[in-house]
Amino acid sequence: MEAAAETFRKSTKAIIDCDVHPYPRSMDEIRSYMPEPWRSRYKGSGRGFFDNPVHGMRLDAVPPGGGGIGTDPDFVRQQLFEPFGHEHAILMPRAFCNMIPDPDFATAIASAYNEWLADTWLGKHNADGIFKGSITIAHQDPQAAAREIERWAGHPHFVQVMTDSGARAPFGQRQYYPIYEACDKHGLPFAIHPGTDGMGINVQPSPGYPTHYIEWHTCLSLAFQAHLVSYLTEGVFERFPGFRVVLVEGGVSWLPALMWRLDQEYKALRYEVPWLTKKPSEYLRDHVRIASQPLERPDNDQHLLQMLEMLDAEHILMFSSDYPHWDFDSPKQAFPKLPDALRSRIFYENAKEFYKL
Repeated sequence: MEAAAETFRKSTKAIIDCDVHPYPRSMDEIRSYMPEPWRSRYKGSGRGFFDNPVHGMRLDAVPPGGGGIGTDPDFVRQQLFEPFGHEHAILMPRAFCNMIPDPDFATAIASAYNEWLADTWLGKHNADGIFKGSITIAHQDPQAAAREIERWAGHPHFVQVMTDSGARAPFGQRQYYPIYEACDKHGLPFAIHPGTDGMGINVQPSPGYPTHYIEWHTCLSLAFQAHLVSYLTEGVFERFPGFRVVLVEGGVSWLPALMWRLDQEYKALRYEVPWLTKKPSEYLRDHVRIASQPLERPDNDQHLLQMLEMLDAEHILMFSSDYPHWDFDSPKQAFPKLPDALRSRIFYENAKEFYKL
């Protein structure tokens, strides 16, 4: 395995991994950044009742020195970066604050996670700058979320804003505009990650609640599709010309068919959205990126390559591993053999340009 990884590293430019999950060693780390009364109230939180029934993490990702999976920055470097030649990893903490009814409590959790990440993974464990971070926000209170973005926008290692796909309304609607105005002002992409769909105060994107984890996990892309169509039809990219979105861990292959359908609808219904100056799909290259994990792999690799062409992967697809989760995509195994230029775009250049690294 080590020989195969070495061969891969020599044949590939440096990698920018757009989805790596760091975790605190304990909830006390997060509480230490919270004022009262939130400190006493915070017990930690998961995404709810749709948990993997077997295991949610890679079984080989336990740090040798002890502690929970994803809590040791040095071990992440050893296990993920050294074998494959990572240049940067975009860190996406999992605060799960977007399902909480109390917007002040949710904002306090987001703020504490940002301070923790800045002090640890982006601070004392980041002398070489390999780790880049995401500013967690609670979108329940867009004004407070905008202030949190303002607070961290000048930090040298925060490169995007992140939130869960779980919400009470599609993200293109105007109540979210303060968030997008702040992102646009500071040139920070807005990353959407699954996690709290149908949890707490959030709407489940399917008709009713799934029975099993496999059903819930298969349909994670539904919220992403709804949010993307909302952005495109509400004219968010016309109102905020510099605003950019990255869709993380919601799948990939659904995008071409969705854009075909939306463009077809636009031909007959463009009078309803007069603020659009071009076909919906034509906004993607300037404003939208999609992270590769989980990459759907059909039995016939040629079908995947055809899908990547239809997706315009050369310009909008960015590699992500989802380390250390159970469905981790190894840089060596996620894709079939790709043309060198396309591989370079997906694994490195698209993210380097998008995040201005």
